[in-house]
Amino acid sequence: MMKPRERVMAALAHEVPDRVPRFEVWIDALLDELGQTDAPSAYVNLGQDCVMMPMQRPPESNAWKTGVDEWGRVWKDGMYADGVIDTEEDLLDYSRPVSYAEEYFDDGLVGEVQARYPDHCHIYGTHEIGPLTASYMAMGFEQFFMRMVDDPGFVHRLLANRTEWSMALCRKAASLGAEVIVVGDDAAYQDGPMISPEMWREFVLPYHSRIVESVDVPVLWHSDGNTEQLLPFAIEAGFAGVHGLEPAAGMKLDRIKEQFGTDLVLVGNVDVRLLFESDLAAVRAGVDRCLEQGASGGGYMLATCNSIFAGLDPMAVAELFRYQATVGMY
Repeated sequence: MMKPRERVMAALAHEVPDRVPRFEVWIDALLDELGQTDAPSAYVNLGQDCVMMPMQRPPESNAWKTGVDEWGRVWKDGMYADGVIDTEEDLLDYSRPVSYAEEYFDDGLVGEVQARYPDHCHIYGTHEIGPLTASYMAMGFEQFFMRMVDDPGFVHRLLANRTEWSMALCRKAASLGAEVIVVGDDAAYQDGPMISPEMWREFVLPYHSRIVESVDVPVLWHSDGNTEQLLPFAIEAGFAGVHGLEPAAGMKLDRIKEQFGTDLVLVGNVDVRLLFESDLAAVRAGVDRCLEQGASGGGYMLATCNSIFAGLDPMAVAELFRYQATVGMY
């Protein structure tokens, strides 16, 4: 019987472990409903092979509150509303030095979690560190994509700035023992990428490559939507794998596995739409489908296509984790 870390590392090496790793990246939204007391123990209690590294937001940050935060993002009652960066002066005002990354981690707490779960794979990931997402949120969606055409030099400076910040967080996490990093950078709609492959090569690929090269641990790319056209760029950037693979956006796991499974570890594809209702048979069938389409030959890790978030049916989520533990053996 493999230990959880060994199982994940085998999958990342495109080897066949004893069973398909369970790799839910973000899990902490329904802790009370699932009978869990804290996020790190929830990963273990719910049968995951990974544990998310604890992260904290600096107390002075206005992110996810109301108003403008330190990165130029506008929030209203905890929801993203717009961005304010428009000029070089704004970029200076709404940036932070890379040393700010130190404030996002309690080194002692991270060490305690690692000591509690020495056999699990310790990961770090957030939706906020991808340079594309960080940039279009800082400028506001419409303005960002217009400026890609009208003022590409400024957009590149913003992307480079946010890439430095992303690398600082990734390097800090890796220095504390993160063994896999998940870079959240949402880049696609339900029917395809937000920008053309040609623009992706110019505006995103160089920055993704820098992030991957900045750490000595495997890096996964997370995005919602249909990213199929962008997966060759994920390979070129050096990502070890991709997380999400949203079924509602047409991401068919068997097709993705056939085309890209040799070069990318595939993580996810369990449809979160199944978790809004208490149809437990449908939840089980969704897991079975993913295992059938993704598990053959290794290189697949079981997870939802997004995360465990507020609004999901706790009974369905509990059944997801319960059933995962009974299937997936090689």
